[in-house]
Amino acid sequence: MEKIIGIQGIQGSFHHLVAQQYYGEGIPVLECMSFQEVANSLVDGRSSEGVMAIENSIAGSILPNYALIDEHNLKVVGEHYIPIDMNLMALPGQEIEDIKKVYSHPMALLQCKQFFKGYPHIKLIEDADTAEAAKRISEKGSKHVAAVASRSAAEIFGLNILKESIHTKKSNATRFLILSTQLKEPNGEKIDKASLKFELESKRGSLVSVLNIVRDFNLDMTKIQSMPIIETPWKYSFFIDVTFEDYEEFLKAMDILKAMTEELKVLGTYRNRL
Repeated sequence: MEKIIGIQGIQGSFHHLVAQQYYGEGIPVLECMSFQEVANSLVDGRSSEGVMAIENSIAGSILPNYALIDEHNLKVVGEHYIPIDMNLMALPGQEIEDIKKVYSHPMALLQCKQFFKGYPHIKLIEDADTAEAAKRISEKGSKHVAAVASRSAAEIFGLNILKESIHTKKSNATRFLILSTQLKEPNGEKIDKASLKFELESKRGSLVSVLNIVRDFNLDMTKIQSMPIIETPWKYSFFIDVTFEDYEEFLKAMDILKAMTEELKVLGTYRNRL
C-alpha cells in the first residue's frame, strides 16, 4: 500500500515542505485544513503517517496538539526541524500601502506581530492555513488583501512578495512531529529520543522524584510542558522529551517511572534530529 502523509494545509504550506524534506519530494499527501483532521485521518486510516507542528522558537508550544496526540493515542515516530521564513505576498502590482487586510494561520501572524505594528492600517485576520490564504487571493484576484506564507506558496500561486522575512526573530524555527498509530521499534536505526506523558499524585516532591530518575539513568530532558487535566481542577499532566545514549537504560528508567506515576505513556521513541 502506498504511503500517504497527512499534513495540515495544502501544497506550499510549511507542513508540505516538511513532508517533502522528510520523505522525499514525490511523497503523496492528504491535505487537511486542521490539526484535528490530521489526527482523524491517521485514526481512520486515510493517511499512513502525519506531520504536525508542535513548537516554534518564537511563538512557543502548540498546546492543543499535545492534547490531540494524547486523546487519539497517536505515536511519535520522528521529528523534523525547519527554519521558518515568513513573507508578505499579494497580487502583482500591489504595494504594502494598498493592503487593508492580511490573512494567515494564527501562529504565523503571531510570529510577525512586531512587523505589523509598523502598519496600523492593516487588519490581521486568522485563517486555517498560510498557503490556503495565498491560494484564495490568487484564485479570487483579491486586491488590497495579502497573505503571510512561504516563498514556495508565492511561487505556486503567482503572488508577488511585498516584504520577505517579516518574522520578528530571524532565528525562527519550528519543530514538527512525525506521527503514526503504531510505535516505532528499533530495527537498526539509531533511536536516541523519546516523548513521554505522565500524571502524578498531588503531593510535595513528586515531580522532583521523577526528574531525579531521569537524571540517574542518564536521560537528558530537552523539553517539559504541563497541561491541566480538565476533569480534575488544579491537577496537571506533563509532557517531556528526553534524549539518551543507551536504549536499555531508557527502558529501565521507564519501568521505574511506571511505578512512580499514576499514568505513564511512551508517546514514541525515535531519532534525535536536532
